[in-house]
Amino acid sequence: MAYVITQPCIDVKDGACTAACPVDCIYEGGRMFYIQPDECINCGLCLSICPVDAIAWDEEVAPEAHRFIEINRQFFSSAVSGLGSPGGWEKVMLPLDHPDVAAFKKESA
Repeated sequence: MAYVITQPCIDVKDGACTAACPVDCIYEGGRMFYIQPDECINCGLCLSICPVDAIAWDEEVAPEAHRFIEINRQFFSSAVSGLGSPGGWEKVMLPLDHPDVAAFKKESA
């Protein structure tokens, strides 16, 4: 299916994954990046370069992060960003996030 960006990306957004992605299927929201699942070619380059281990193959997402499969998919829906499948990120941050990400509270260190 596709790779998925999970919770460790929230408020970090290193961006190395976007430079590595050969099809520009990683899009920037306000607090994290999102992978457009229909555009992802499953090459794994983003996974290999992510410094915070926020990316996983959808079939290997940890149970506690499973909701991020739908969060990534829903980000592109008309209910959230309305992007659909634009065919490649244009290096522009969208000032919005999936509602679950927007409401996410980081744990205090």
